[in-house]
Amino acid sequence: MEEVLSSIRVVKAFAREDYEVRRLEEESLEGVELALRARSLKAKLTPIVDIIVALGTCLVLWFGAKLVLSGNLSAGALVVFILYLGKMYKPMQELSKMTDTYSKAAVAYERVQELLGTEREVKDMRRAILAPKFKGKIEFDHVSFSYQPDTPILEDISFTIEPGHVAALVGPTGAGKTSIIGLIARFYDPSSGSVKIDNTDIRRFRQKSLRQQISFVLQETMLFHAPVWQNIAYGKPEASRSEIVRAAELANASEFIDKLPQGYDTILGERGMTLSGGQRQRLAIARAVIRNTPILILDEPTSGLDAASEKLVFDALDRLMQDKTAIVIAHRLSTIRRADTIFVIQDGRIVERGKHSELLEQSELYAKLYNLQFSNEDGVKVV
Repeated sequence: MEEVLSSIRVVKAFAREDYEVRRLEEESLEGVELALRARSLKAKLTPIVDIIVALGTCLVLWFGAKLVLSGNLSAGALVVFILYLGKMYKPMQELSKMTDTYSKAAVAYERVQELLGTEREVKDMRRAILAPKFKGKIEFDHVSFSYQPDTPILEDISFTIEPGHVAALVGPTGAGKTSIIGLIARFYDPSSGSVKIDNTDIRRFRQKSLRQQISFVLQETMLFHAPVWQNIAYGKPEASRSEIVRAAELANASEFIDKLPQGYDTILGERGMTLSGGQRQRLAIARAVIRNTPILILDEPTSGLDAASEKLVFDALDRLMQDKTAIVIAHRLSTIRRADTIFVIQDGRIVERGKHSELLEQSELYAKLYNLQFSNEDGVKVV
């Protein structure tokens, strides 16, 4: 139900309402049938135990009576024995009523153990230190990486981005661009080689202190069912109202926020569905602005936006990237042309590097990507 409701637009767009209703009915009926079977077994178990108790009591009375009549047992001893027998049967009756409770608890325990037993992919070193204030130099030193041992994603990647420079990563889908930014934030650790910031291997830093100095603007913006101001201040909860307003202004978000019913106090719909794509992206940029970190990562932040929204986002990004080390993964992003260095990635390797004009002349792959992704903007085609 949660999955369908969160994707209700897709369900409506493909006219699959009837199918989803039928699927819900089938799943619900199966759940009801299983619950009825459990209740039926529980209902049968209690009388079975009662019958066993009654038969046991009858056997004790019959055998005890014979012993009393034969003089081998006193009547008082028989009464005491029957009393103890009743006290023994009572816990048995209670245990019979707890069978389904125990089975539910056992299943829940197994699931909790599976979760607790999961090893974290990335761990802090035993003597990890707090990251100092970064200048922003990023270096990959012969880095290789794979999610599965037999499927390499990055192979022997080496490059350096100087503080305050803008670097762009371009290449076909699946070339490994997103994996590179994941390594910078230590969402993963490389299989070999090292990732350094300001000449220090990032594995020496505590993960939290590392990520506190990196801001992300991603293709998919996750907003929360909360006021606008709280979404903007998500990365800096102690931010003042004036800081939040200034961040929104720098991100070109204030113009639509002021038109909302309660302005910055307006509660957004789940995942920000009450806003357009451009408005969500500008809130994401405001979230990055307010953190004011030395390193900025942009992962296709204008994908799927119309021309008007894209221009507003471009303006906000230009202000955001000033005096910061920025890494841009781009398909349609015009900022790529002004990047200090462009890295062309193919099959997990850097095959070309240089400025926009240099690569257009020297790199067949970059010229091909440019023709596919940017020629519509210029109205020209590179031959």
